[in-house]
Amino acid sequence: MKLNRPARRAFLVVHVAASAGWLGLTLGLLALGIAATTTGSATTVEASVRAMKLFADWLLLPLAFLTLLSGLVLSLGTAWGLARHRWVYTKFWLTLATTTATVFALRPAVNSAVAAVAAGGPLPDAGDVLFGPIVSLSAYLFMTVISVLKPWGLTRRGRRRRAAARTPVAAGRIRQTA
Repeated sequence: MKLNRPARRAFLVVHVAASAGWLGLTLGLLALGIAATTTGSATTVEASVRAMKLFADWLLLPLAFLTLLSGLVLSLGTAWGLARHRWVYTKFWLTLATTTATVFALRPAVNSAVAAVAAGGPLPDAGDVLFGPIVSLSAYLFMTVISVLKPWGLTRRGRRRRAAARTPVAAGRIRQTA
């Protein structure tokens, strides 16, 4: 099933906006994590980790799922395909991995930092508030680069489909059904 032009454009706008929002939010989380780990003020530490929790609870997952869903629709509804080009395939798996890491690593780490600081204790581990945003930001920047450059060419499946489309029988079949 191929998306018509208005639908493709709408999904592309949603995908780019959600992806840019996810990248920007992660940059903000990193800034808050740096503030929490480098300040000497308990008030700043608490404010930083509470803001991180707010962003993690209300914005991260909706943006992650919107990015994943819109990317999936675009890949399946356009000629790029999900498994035809290596860069699309790589982006899909990285998006799935970072979404999973957000659920099972980043949010729990931020929640434990908030619980410790709210109880009057110090930040338990700087890595809890820094590691997730650093890894995520690196992955999102990498995905942005491969989205622009589109490196690596076709997958094996993509090469087979392209070769099959070039055969005279397949080409005639495509013209007859079109």
